[in-house]
Amino acid sequence: MVEKLNSMGIIGIDPYLVKVEVDISTGMPYFDIVGLPDTSVKESKDRVRAALKNCGFDFPIARIIVNLAPADIKKSGAIYDFPILVAILKCTKQINTYLDDSIIIGELSLSGDLNPINGILPMIIKAKELGFKKIFLPKDNAPEGAIINGVSIYPVSKITEFINHVNGKCEIPIQHQTKIIKPSNQNHMDLKDVKGQLDAKRALEIAAAGGHNILLVGPPGSGKSMLAKRIPTILPEMTFDEIIETTKIYSIMGTISKEDPLITQRPFRSPHHTISPSGISGGGSIPKPGELSMAHNGVLFLDELPEFPKNTLEALRQPIEDCQVTISRVKGTLTYPCTVMLVVAMNPCPCGYFGHPTKICTCSEHTISKYLSKISGPLLDRIDIHIEVPPVDFESICSVNTSEETSESVRKRVNKAREIQNIRYKDLKINFNSKAPLNVIEKFSNLTDSAKNILKRAFETLNLSARAYDKILKISRTIADIELSETVQVSHVSEAIQYRSLDRKYWFRNNI
Repeated sequence: MVEKLNSMGIIGIDPYLVKVEVDISTGMPYFDIVGLPDTSVKESKDRVRAALKNCGFDFPIARIIVNLAPADIKKSGAIYDFPILVAILKCTKQINTYLDDSIIIGELSLSGDLNPINGILPMIIKAKELGFKKIFLPKDNAPEGAIINGVSIYPVSKITEFINHVNGKCEIPIQHQTKIIKPSNQNHMDLKDVKGQLDAKRALEIAAAGGHNILLVGPPGSGKSMLAKRIPTILPEMTFDEIIETTKIYSIMGTISKEDPLITQRPFRSPHHTISPSGISGGGSIPKPGELSMAHNGVLFLDELPEFPKNTLEALRQPIEDCQVTISRVKGTLTYPCTVMLVVAMNPCPCGYFGHPTKICTCSEHTISKYLSKISGPLLDRIDIHIEVPPVDFESICSVNTSEETSESVRKRVNKAREIQNIRYKDLKINFNSKAPLNVIEKFSNLTDSAKNILKRAFETLNLSARAYDKILKISRTIADIELSETVQVSHVSEAIQYRSLDRKYWFRNNI
């Protein structure tokens, strides 16, 4: 006799429906799982056998074949334990209930308890799209699954609970929908904590308003890391769609807690400079998301940029422009989203004091050039805003200045600028200026004639690339949005050009 149940599988962040088919027939006792299972799936037969016996159910002494369809997709993980066990019970008439409208997912312990699994949220979203109304899953995964409205989530802690539920003896209560709680500033960080650095703060505001990547260059102790860590406090709060997108990635990685199943604060990822290219972009035999994807809809901060391996930095070039990273392996090709605001910080030389107003740089010209050359021209060109963070004097540090602007007041201007951009690009599926194609940004830039002349002279004098021209247009449009201006004025273009000229001081100073 054959019984079929519905479960889910996942490849990358893309879930798919899995039909669990079980056939029990007479013959030599045998238990096999087919359908391209990996080792963890094949081990399900031992967990299922032990769980059934330890919960007081009969395990059939017969020929058992389990097929996981579609059979041409590699199955991995222990998520099929629960549906395999239920299908065996249906085949042996130990339960008799209609489950065709249900999805069953879960890993079993030997005692029959259900252990939490990864990737629940994308599976629930896919199940809803396919029209399923009931989801039976481990109890610890229920708060995460209940984020999605329109499906009934049944939290199961032990298989005996499930059996009693389907047999009508004791009903499992449906999980209440998980509410989105407005995030609070748990780290108590605020932009006002950074004394002085008005130019750098202005650059951060523009970067946040337009989603621009930014480079901070300055000596040790000037406040580069402090500024970077406070960027999430001036970014707009996450929308529901962004929360779901980001939570899906963390769900796959298994970093979601049952107490706090939603990622409601923009991620801030700051990997160490020893990270590998696979660590930054993702990888593994079964590719997992890297730091780029973990920072999706948030900030990826790379401190001490020249200390990162060159191949790791070059791995950033395509993803930060395409907003997705594609990982190709023998077993398949996966694509993960990575819409990130890239923030990088570095010293101007190995000793850190090149160009310092009071301290003497001990590095030779060759050493400085070698240090700076670790940042390639193509990568530097992809970073929209370059800003110098000078050392702070004693008076600024010691002064009790109550006029330092708070993150909340900066965020209000950023929110207003983002609202303007959302309205502007509402039909183009673009959220902010930095992601607009050149033809789109030229259409909406509305440059005045004098602004065009300034931009033309800068392009010819500074020998800018086509990408630099594109970046200046986008930054100018963002500055105009902050100032609520429909047209891009001379002042907006002039300020934008300043954010693209720092490389002349450091990287190309010998060519001037």
